[in-house]
Amino acid sequence: MTGKVIDRDRVLRRVWLLLATIVFVLVIAIRIRLLSIPLERDEGEYAYTGQLMLQGIPPYKLAYNMKFPGTYAAYAGIMSLFGQTINGIHLGLLMVNAATIVLTFFLGRRLVNSIAGLAAAIAYAILSLSPSVFGLAAHATHFVMLPVLGATLLLLRQSDRGAIVSLFASGLLFGIGLLMKQPAFFFVLFGGIYLVSNDLRRRVGLRAILLRNLIFGGGAILPFGITCLLLWYAGVFDKFWFWTIDYARQYATVVPLKEALRMFAETVTKVIGASWTLWLLAGFGLLAGVWHKATRASTSFLLGLFAASALALSSGLYFREHYFIFVLPTVSLFVGIAISKLTARVTGHTKIVRFVPLSVLAAAVCLPVILAETLFFEASPVEACRMIYDLNPFPESIRIAEYARNHTDPEDTIGILGSEPQIYFYSNRHAATGYIYTYSLMELQSYALPMQQEMIREIEVTRPKYLIAVHITSSWLKHPGSEALILRWINVYLKEHYDVVGAVNIVANDRTDYYFEQVPKLALPPVNYILLYQRKL
Repeated sequence: MTGKVIDRDRVLRRVWLLLATIVFVLVIAIRIRLLSIPLERDEGEYAYTGQLMLQGIPPYKLAYNMKFPGTYAAYAGIMSLFGQTINGIHLGLLMVNAATIVLTFFLGRRLVNSIAGLAAAIAYAILSLSPSVFGLAAHATHFVMLPVLGATLLLLRQSDRGAIVSLFASGLLFGIGLLMKQPAFFFVLFGGIYLVSNDLRRRVGLRAILLRNLIFGGGAILPFGITCLLLWYAGVFDKFWFWTIDYARQYATVVPLKEALRMFAETVTKVIGASWTLWLLAGFGLLAGVWHKATRASTSFLLGLFAASALALSSGLYFREHYFIFVLPTVSLFVGIAISKLTARVTGHTKIVRFVPLSVLAAAVCLPVILAETLFFEASPVEACRMIYDLNPFPESIRIAEYARNHTDPEDTIGILGSEPQIYFYSNRHAATGYIYTYSLMELQSYALPMQQEMIREIEVTRPKYLIAVHITSSWLKHPGSEALILRWINVYLKEHYDVVGAVNIVANDRTDYYFEQVPKLALPPVNYILLYQRKL
């Protein structure tokens, strides 16, 4: 009888490994098939700034943005390994995502058991791929979660041998996560709170608590301190501080609470709706973890991590789809607890019953894949881009940039009147202004007018060979009360100093008309279009 039980356990383990292998190979295959999906705006920003870094130009000198520079450095590293291409960037994302999946497994195994770890890794692989969180795009949230999960795993090991090294390394990784994006501060805070509470629970002396927190805090602050020093040495510290601290503070207070609640309800419905089976399992995992004494401590730990993730997600109250990547590891770990508890319940039953947990997870994973079947298995990269981002000019940016690159010399500059930084990256030409986004100029915040004036001055001084005017709502996000100085200036400046040499008219998801050199007069005014202007001789 014992031999038969061992054989059944061996078969079950093999089937678990088979399911995990199928899911991981499937996820990798989908990502490889869609490697060349055009970059969206955030990716364009990271890629362009990373490209500048590879040229020896520091962040915030020729490209302004409110994010900390960690993701720029990560892109620079990826592009130095895999090339300054769309495929190279998305191959880097594939590697980052695979590493995060592995860490999710180890975290689940550490907190519960191997079954929980495997189920959590499978869930995260599917959830982080979902178009509902823009999972195919190399957003900063992916780069935050990789070091944060590594830091969390080390934090759980800090009571083992080598505690001092683990503490410092944990803080260091949390600090690297913070460099990727400011909301990761909440993960650092979570780490510090857990460390103190755990030490108090274990009745560690006050002196030891202070010392251990100093070691952890020193590791956490070190990446930021080194970054500040390097940016000061590069002569861009003032710009860095203004954009990432002063302006970021304004940005975080723009959205009113009522609008934030609407955005949250709208976005969370999309995010959960596509993968509701896995989120439902996560809910069961939370309840089961609290109910059973054996996993209560692990569940409490995960609730703390989830709280930090939720705070990171809620920073600024914008609730954009890719921000939900912050919470996906914790959601996946709760899925792991649910499957682990279900496995424990059926242990000792017949062979068929013992396969129930695996079947439940397989079914939960299959649904979101089936719902996105066309995107994952049939659509071309360009078609997939349209399915996810609608009429945003991400595929068109490639041809526009190609035209600009072919009609300029490397030392020429171009300017984009709109928020399409991916064009700078594709063209490999420097921007005539540091304002690679125009969103900040349209926001209802006190810096909007000075920003517009500065952008105007920079363009007038630089005199770019080409200006690219983007007439697409999502590229400006103009509000009823937005300052209109820049818009009035554009109309006058273009007429006086530039000629139209190209037009791109996005007619529908499957049709874009390109006019270069010969620009006809259209019978009907276009709705979503881009005009290319060349400076008059």
